Amino acid sequence: MSGKPAEKEVGWVSQPVVSIPSVKKRSQRWKFSYMQKIALPLGAGILFLLLWQLQVFHAILGLRTYQLPLPSSIVEAIFENIDILLSYMVYTLSEAVLGMFLGSLLGFILALIATAFPKWGKGGLLVVVALNAVPIVALAPIMNLWFGDGIGSRVAIVTVVTMAAMAINAHKGMTSVNPLALDLMHSYAAKKIAVFRYLRISNSLPFVFTALKINTTASMIGAIVGEFFFSSKGLGYLLSNSVKVAKMPLGWACIVMAAIGGVLFYLIVEGLEKIFLKWHSSRREHN
Repeated sequence: MSGKPAEKEVGWVSQPVVSIPSVKKRSQRWKFSYMQKIALPLGAGILFLLLWQLQVFHAILGLRTYQLPLPSSIVEAIFENIDILLSYMVYTLSEAVLGMFLGSLLGFILALIATAFPKWGKGGLLVVVALNAVPIVALAPIMNLWFGDGIGSRVAIVTVVTMAAMAINAHKGMTSVNPLALDLMHSYAAKKIAVFRYLRISNSLPFVFTALKINTTASMIGAIVGEFFFSSKGLGYLLSNSVKVAKMPLGWACIVMAAIGGVLFYLIVEGLEKIFLKWHSSRREHN
């Protein structure tokens, strides 16, 4: 047996015959993929909300509805305050996006320097990691003192929070190149800039997008926590004030809007990854 699909002659042309079992297998794989990616998570989410609405979690944890509002109350609070929630979500997302862009850019530049000059560049990575270990609650007053109580202080917080993930991941991608590919570049007498451009930076792109996806979450956390301390706008500001005056449904509405904004931010980065990494083996495997 050659393993090739069977052929039958139609006139003077031989055409391959598609076997029905292969079509059935593809259909079964599609159904399994649909169940795995969509149906199961959706069903689990609906079951979670139903148990929440029926106060099962309240009974288990010993909570009252004023401590943990019901989903129906949260949805009602969202519709009643949709204008201000959307406005504040855009404001918080602006802080997160600007801060993540600056932090990721600085982290990538640091990774370039650490790769080009490894003797002292790795020390810079350690400094960034140490800076990232500083709690946001300690960082917020300092940034407010330096940049004022406007959007600049939250952008600075997010910048510091997101810098380390990019620096470490990008450095890993630039230094873990295939030795054979590096030898090939050297055999062609490629200059250091060419090696970085065509080999190291290209090899680091999957690591870069991994860092960006990590930073989508970190940037939202940094922006919201920063708004707790010094802000007059944003979801963090509204959440803090809602808890202070015991408007818990509105506070949870802020959490829901922050989650929606974070998911949209993540999906945008994931979409960019699919566009820029079509050539990578991981994308071919998914396709």
